[in-house]
Amino acid sequence: MINFCTLFDSYYLDKGIALYKSLEKVSDNFSLFTYCFDDRSYEILKGMNFSHMIVHHHSCFETPELLGKKRERSKAEYCWTCTPVIIDYTLKNHEIDSCTYIDSDLYFFDDPQILFDEIHAADADVTIVPHRFKDNAYGKKLEKRNGKYCVQFNYFRKSENGRKVLEWWRDQCLEWCYDIPEPNRMGDQKYLDQFKILFKGVYELEHLGGGVAPWNLEQYAITVLDGKRIRMCDDSGKEFPLIFYHFQNIRYLSGRKVNIKSQTKDQKLKYTIYIPYMREIEHIRKVLVRDYGVDFSPDRLVRSSNLIMGFLQRHFAALKIKYLSDVIDLEKLNDYFY
Repeated sequence: MINFCTLFDSYYLDKGIALYKSLEKVSDNFSLFTYCFDDRSYEILKGMNFSHMIVHHHSCFETPELLGKKRERSKAEYCWTCTPVIIDYTLKNHEIDSCTYIDSDLYFFDDPQILFDEIHAADADVTIVPHRFKDNAYGKKLEKRNGKYCVQFNYFRKSENGRKVLEWWRDQCLEWCYDIPEPNRMGDQKYLDQFKILFKGVYELEHLGGGVAPWNLEQYAITVLDGKRIRMCDDSGKEFPLIFYHFQNIRYLSGRKVNIKSQTKDQKLKYTIYIPYMREIEHIRKVLVRDYGVDFSPDRLVRSSNLIMGFLQRHFAALKIKYLSDVIDLEKLNDYFY
């Protein structure tokens, strides 16, 4: 059994449900431990009664120390703080031998068992996924700011060594976890750069299909589209199946438009991945708004506790458009071809 955990509130509920449904399409051998960060998302998911989802309310793991951090950090920063906490809670409170944290804006296109076969073959206690930024000046700038590894798919085995790495990460995040780039830390993420330096048993995932995202998408091309499954190749021509895609940084605009921020001008590539996802997200959103009154107002999305940074993220982040083909008309989703 593959054991995942994730966290989100009602603003990310559409993405969390899409994540779950994507796993159901490609696997019947998983559990998704879901930590709801507000009452509304908890009530809705409990009522939906998904067969492979175990739903937890945030109060189950919150300690006085965590609640103190909650008061001084932004919503996003607090979620980052809690990432290692929920992995730790899941391992301690459930009869499982490993747990993999996944971001709620991931979507699986193929069976994740492919990745776990690699992890088990490496006999890893911990697995981390590199950003795989492009090997150029801009890619090096991104890595300097964000770190080599991404908090998106993080495996921890319930072993003495695995727990040691996890507890160190948890303690670092409790001490400091802000949306501020510093030489050795940035949110919960740059701490991962220290894992292989400080600990044994830490494995870097090699499969390129685990961790395709906007920041590395321009390095790949579509080779085969077989139903819902996608095969891609890198610049060298090496082929691989797309296991999951990280739909990070999608921003909604006025007039039923959305900026997908794919960072590639390859229309076939971006639309093959993004259009089916946006169709599913739109369907889920309609149900959540109509039947449950969920609020998806864009101004709920603020990452930084810094007032100036928060203002810029709320009002201007969505308007940064690199390619016009990244602006999708939600009223014409069925008209896009790829």
